[in-house]
Amino acid sequence: QVQLVESGGGLVQAGGSLRLSCAASGRTFSSMGWYRQAPGKEREFVAAITWSGSTTYDLHSAKGRFTISRDIAKNTVYLQMNNLKPEDTAIYLCNKYSSSWRSYDYWGQGTQVTVSS
Repeated sequence: QVQLVESGGGLVQAGGSLRLSCAASGRTFSSMGWYRQAPGKEREFVAAITWSGSTTYDLHSAKGRFTISRDIAKNTVYLQMNNLKPEDTAIYLCNKYSSSWRSYDYWGQGTQVTVSS
């Protein structure tokens, strides 16, 4: 039974930084991703990282400001977010990454990120 626990969110002013963590247990995935869902909006992809460390970012939202990393020994994925903007306000969730991520049944509770202007 896989379990995903996100943490590190909070309230920050625009221009600030946060580092999110996602601890996975029960299984190790070759590729992990971060996703977010803002109020009234669909869940969207933010960033992903493969076992070998190759990364992919959503160009619109994350490229240049966010950095995804992982500690395989700890089965933990991180998302360093810099220069945060009010439009980054959302619940951030992690999960395995694939082209069919929208069909995943299981998601953790996520961690709330709120950016004030």
